[in-house]
Amino acid sequence: MATKRGEEIPILPPSEPALRVFMRRLREIMADPGDGQARLDRIVRQISGLMVAEVCSIYLKRQDGSLELFATEGLRPTAVHDTRLKRGEGLVGRCAELAQPINEPDAQAHPAFSFRPETGEEVYQSLLAVPIQRAGEVMGVLVVQNRTRKEYSDEDVEILQTTAMVVAEHLVSGAVAGAGGAIEFSKSASVVIKGQPISDGIALGHVVLHEPRIVVTRLLAEDPAAEMRRLEAGIRELRASLDEMLDHEHLSAAGEHQEVLEAYRMFAHDKGWERRLNEAVLGGLTAEAAVERVQNSTRARMLRQNDPYWRERQRDFDDLSDRLLRTLAGRANGGTAPAELPPDTILVARTMGPAELLDYDRTRLRALVVEDGSAQSHVAIVAKALGVAAVGQAKGVVERVSALDAAVVDAESGEVHLRPSGEVIAAYSDKVRFRARRQKQYDALRDKPAVTRDGARISLNMNAGLLVDMPHLAESGADGIGLFRTELQFMLSQTFPRLDRQIAAYRAVLAEAHGKPVVFRSLDIGGDKVLPYLRRTHEENPALGWRAIRMSLDRAALFRTQVRAFLRAAEGRELRIMIPMVSAAFEMDAVRVLVDKEVLLLERRGYPKPRSLRVGAMIEVPSVLYELDQLLPKVDFVSVGSNDLMQFLFAADRGNALVARRYDPLSPAPLRALKTLVRAAKKHRVPLNLCGEMAGRPIEAMALIGLGFRSISMAPASVGPVKSMILGLDAAKVAARLDELMQANAPDIRGELERMAEADGIELA
Repeated sequence: MATKRGEEIPILPPSEPALRVFMRRLREIMADPGDGQARLDRIVRQISGLMVAEVCSIYLKRQDGSLELFATEGLRPTAVHDTRLKRGEGLVGRCAELAQPINEPDAQAHPAFSFRPETGEEVYQSLLAVPIQRAGEVMGVLVVQNRTRKEYSDEDVEILQTTAMVVAEHLVSGAVAGAGGAIEFSKSASVVIKGQPISDGIALGHVVLHEPRIVVTRLLAEDPAAEMRRLEAGIRELRASLDEMLDHEHLSAAGEHQEVLEAYRMFAHDKGWERRLNEAVLGGLTAEAAVERVQNSTRARMLRQNDPYWRERQRDFDDLSDRLLRTLAGRANGGTAPAELPPDTILVARTMGPAELLDYDRTRLRALVVEDGSAQSHVAIVAKALGVAAVGQAKGVVERVSALDAAVVDAESGEVHLRPSGEVIAAYSDKVRFRARRQKQYDALRDKPAVTRDGARISLNMNAGLLVDMPHLAESGADGIGLFRTELQFMLSQTFPRLDRQIAAYRAVLAEAHGKPVVFRSLDIGGDKVLPYLRRTHEENPALGWRAIRMSLDRAALFRTQVRAFLRAAEGRELRIMIPMVSAAFEMDAVRVLVDKEVLLLERRGYPKPRSLRVGAMIEVPSVLYELDQLLPKVDFVSVGSNDLMQFLFAADRGNALVARRYDPLSPAPLRALKTLVRAAKKHRVPLNLCGEMAGRPIEAMALIGLGFRSISMAPASVGPVKSMILGLDAAKVAARLDELMQANAPDIRGELERMAEADGIELA
């Protein structure tokens, strides 16, 4: 469905001349010296008359999520403040929950209709409800009703949405008092948002918004002509910035990123979008209010489209509108500059990738809160490596905070306390001090070997991805780097890193390791790790597509360049290279051929060789579990990537919060798979390690040791807690108990192990 620049996108309704008249009346009402309740009463009377509606009502949201009837024209006056709807009750509650207009010609026939006899609404058939919201937060619902069956027009919806914006600003101003303070509309009150822990820790600090949303506070224009000039200038600047972005040398190559920017540019030049903005300003709105009004109405319209193309374009329009709002506010570049970060930054974002997190000064970063994300997402893995507390699935958090709000992030319980009280701050300060004392206990164990009570020596390694991670090796007391993610260097670069840059980077990592072993994972891109300068084809399921070893074997020059850099960097040292996403034994044959060619080239050119070279495979694809006897003789070591292995075993996307926590790795099926691998590695005398997130949680590390793992790798912050657990553990006893539980197909192996640890005094915190 191609659309040329300048053509009108056919989803926008006609203009609304009645809106201009109504906006003048609204300005008069808002300027009245009367109290807030009187203004609401006048507003519903005006809307009722303008829209020829027999009923107009305003419901406001209470702190418990219920809706209270606050003003009405047409329903029984005695119902005001006495009628309350539970969360999600009726069509009005449905409107508040979905934050979308509800347009029902025969409301009483709708299965969600809720009859409230005290209002006298049984005689009314048609209903139109729109959410009253500010900065995305629903504060109530504005409703009109008629006796006759009627589907309200797009013009009616637009008028009601504009009125709802004015009502929202009226409420935020504090003009309307709720009974007993039960109704809260400002962003000054304390609130707790429940999410999911994705990186352990507790942090107190002040909020920095990753891409702060512009909150529109001035709605009515004092000088429409001046607002029109501001809007025209903002649109010109927006279009110029998009043109510059698309024409940038690093983004000019074909690829998925260019398609996204072309879509932005197409929408930015759409005549229909510009016309709607102009009409909203001529109707009496400020430039910012016009953008928000058109954004809200376009979003609602797109969500009703059956054509998936337009539903997919909804986010493009949202992003474009937010960009224009930032341009109008003089903040076109979005987020907070690094120099402006407070020393105790709590970073809040809708979504974030690992490279974006690394843009922030980690010395000032205390915690991360995102509206999406799971414990297995790559931003969570980076947060753990940085020792940053993080909470994901914090729905609505961006709309509930302002920059520099005080906040407490409890990444143990998953709670985010916004604008906490003094008592909450004091309680969490005590918890932070307790965790600090506990960390000192772990520091005291730093140089002590991880040996179980029955003498089993466990090698505790750490995961890393950048040179700045290397100091954690000494700080944590880890035995080595069990996984060095080389793709992070590529993700942070604007162009493909040249050979000399790669050599310097790997040489620096080996030097910082001070003789401890380092396992370099070869480039693992694809899936959710995309290089903007590397052209890729569209894939329906990139996690199962062209990534890691598959890309390396198809683009041998890319892989050989990295191997060449490894060999040159490791002169005189031991070199360990791990190949990700191995799915079949024959792939390691192809890898060996390419590596051998680079070794031969190194010798021919007279470069010093590594002291030794070991090439291993990551076990993360279930298929290789069924040809271990063929694979293991071809490798020098193997390492389990438990994150991918678990998601592939359960067919559960680790980045999808709906299923990521649905399956337990401490259940019979995955434990049997890991036990099979332990036996095969022992049979073939191949060193075995596990470097996924399982290793960093004491209860799961305890199970791994019971299965027979003697080398595991984790985030640096996890080394202390896991070592503390190991020092109190009887490995043989755990192994025997785990065998019993697996043979019995026990439904709660995790619970059984926790009870065993408690009985034996093993610390799992």
